[in-house]
Amino acid sequence: MWQWKEQYGSAILNQFKKLGLSLDWTRTRFTMDPEYQKAVEEAFRHYHKKGWIYQGERVINWCVRCSTSISDLEVNYVPEKTKLYYIKYGPFTLATTRPETKLGDTALAVHPDDKRYKECVGKNLEIESVDNDIPADQPAKKKRIKIAVVADQAVDPEFGTGIVKVTPAHDITDFEISQRHNLPSVKIIDEHGKMSKNAGIRYQSMKTAQAREQIVKDLEELGLMEKIEDYEHNIARCDRCNSVIEPLPSKQWFLKMDELAKLALESLERGEIKLIPERWNIPYENWLKNIRDWNISRQLWWGHKIPIEDEEDVLDTWFSSALWPFATLGWPKKTKDFKEYYPTDFITSDRGILILWQVRMVFSAKEFTGRAPFKKIFIHPTILTKDGKRMSKSLGTGINPLELIEKYGTDALRFGLAYQTTGLQDMRFNEDVILMGQKFANKIWNIARFVIGKVGENYEWKILKASADIRNEWAAKMDGTADYVTGQIEKCNFAEAANCLYHFVWHEFADKYIEESKDKEDLDTKNTLAYLLLNSLKLLHPFMPFVTEEIYSNLPLKNKKMLLVEEWPRP
Repeated sequence: MWQWKEQYGSAILNQFKKLGLSLDWTRTRFTMDPEYQKAVEEAFRHYHKKGWIYQGERVINWCVRCSTSISDLEVNYVPEKTKLYYIKYGPFTLATTRPETKLGDTALAVHPDDKRYKECVGKNLEIESVDNDIPADQPAKKKRIKIAVVADQAVDPEFGTGIVKVTPAHDITDFEISQRHNLPSVKIIDEHGKMSKNAGIRYQSMKTAQAREQIVKDLEELGLMEKIEDYEHNIARCDRCNSVIEPLPSKQWFLKMDELAKLALESLERGEIKLIPERWNIPYENWLKNIRDWNISRQLWWGHKIPIEDEEDVLDTWFSSALWPFATLGWPKKTKDFKEYYPTDFITSDRGILILWQVRMVFSAKEFTGRAPFKKIFIHPTILTKDGKRMSKSLGTGINPLELIEKYGTDALRFGLAYQTTGLQDMRFNEDVILMGQKFANKIWNIARFVIGKVGENYEWKILKASADIRNEWAAKMDGTADYVTGQIEKCNFAEAANCLYHFVWHEFADKYIEESKDKEDLDTKNTLAYLLLNSLKLLHPFMPFVTEEIYSNLPLKNKKMLLVEEWPRP
């Protein structure tokens, strides 16, 4: 794995460099670095000492293919067409999408306010079921079993007939119902996705799909299946391999979340952090207010080993990543970097990891440093294909940014993406806008060539202050543009800022003022041209760093630094 990391681990960093990210490349970090591993161990020991880490059996999301537990946040819920089976349970009919789990039922549940079933609550009903002790090669037979009826708020009275079967070992909600009512749990599906011996000899060792087919056939033959309907609902699939998730009871390590959730909620409520756009406050708060204890153990062969003797499990990768803002700066040591650079200001990501990563960084930072890790969390739009599909390498719908750079140039790609980054949740990729960015880069180059030639070799280039050095409407327009663009960038309205710059530089500066200046040779005109060019380059630099830096490097300014570190226009 280390060899693989050495060979491929820098691929994303190399893309970042090509994209012109202005980062400090001497400070790259990896969560498996020795010093970072010490930080992860320190965090685990801290939680363990507080009594927040415990080992227990709970129904978790289990991926049969990956053979590991999966976080709730690493489960994709995909709408799929399936069947809804209406099964007779004595005097009742229950609707389920998973008839094979009937073999692990330990109760029936209704909503406390559902008057239809009020008299049954608290009783043990005797019902007919399929005899699972008869081999599959023999005809199905009935057997009578007893099953309890409980009332619980988790039941949706509008789903199916309003009465549901409770299978504590194979459904997370059912497990929680069983905990509230002290119900037994019977595990009938194993870690390989096969029916266990608890399913009876009739179904034992069958894959779940085969067992479903068999039990539906048996129930129909016994007259215990009322009807089967077409049904579409969300199927839980593994984010890594797309296999169907199997909820299973498993002994895992957990981190208590009550106090940590409060820290993250307080950070938002007190304004210590700000989510942009603001609508992301809702999923942030909802997750924290309905949080379960965090299953932090994984059965993988790569990762941070849980620092307990004889333990082979590793930590959930997000446990270590949650420490990123301060662990990368030397924590738990009070290093110079930690004192100088923590907390940071800004983080951005796609919405897919807001809960997985950003929220966890917030509560981890508050717990270990007492401060929020950053001030702004910008959730940028997810880039979809032109026809609105998710980008995916496996589906052949991905777009390689390096190929676009080769075709149009980095500045064109950056500007084109920013130009499309509105406040919408999704953004359909439009290559025409990248082409527009390429033409804009050429326009900027031609504007610069004209201005340098127009002011002449003897012109004394300097940083002009419009209010003191230039008093005309064009300097005022430039100042107004700078003021507006600055405000839009600070609000993360990048499309609005890019649109404003495009309009001003091309249609105002080039089409109007440059045309007006062609017949003029006075100093005020030269100063205005220089002022408009310099400030346009500065404002464009975050969007188009290469062409603006190259032009700036050719200006004969005294004591010149890189444009990257020059003072931002402040009207």
